Amino acid sequence: MPPHASNPAFVALAAGALAATVVDIRTRRIPNVLTGSMAAIGVALAAAGLSGISVAASLAGMVAGLLLMLPGYALGATGAGDVKLMAAVGTVIGIHVIVNAFLFTALAGGVLAIAVALRRRRLGTTLSGTSRLIASPAGARQEIQGAAKASRFAYGPAIALGSVIAALMG
Repeated sequence: MPPHASNPAFVALAAGALAATVVDIRTRRIPNVLTGSMAAIGVALAAAGLSGISVAASLAGMVAGLLLMLPGYALGATGAGDVKLMAAVGTVIGIHVIVNAFLFTALAGGVLAIAVALRRRRLGTTLSGTSRLIASPAGARQEIQGAAKASRFAYGPAIALGSVIAALMG
């Protein structure tokens, strides 16, 4: 059973997600101490029977979160901190919810990308780059890495929002 708002695991998820959001927006990094602490808390809550998932489900959630985010990292679309944050989220919500967290994160990331592009007056450039990625997935790495620094944004908030929504939906 995934964490809900009254569950200590949900409190840990929400607190970790909020901290990651604030730090990522300010520094464009998600520190190892944050993701490591969140992962340790997730496993500890499972071991204590306070999260509604087993330790095995917690660890499987961590591995799945890591594997789901690795392709984005390999392409240069996300940072290592984003990968570690999704893995840490997996320890808290477990294997049964992490895929939904990833899907909601992708949706939140898309909405965030459009909002950032509008704010920066780069919507046309963003949509053009996205259409090139869809038309030629083989060139995705070059397209992403060639993107101007100005077009990048903190992905931690998308992970936080997607994960919290998935946990609440169970």
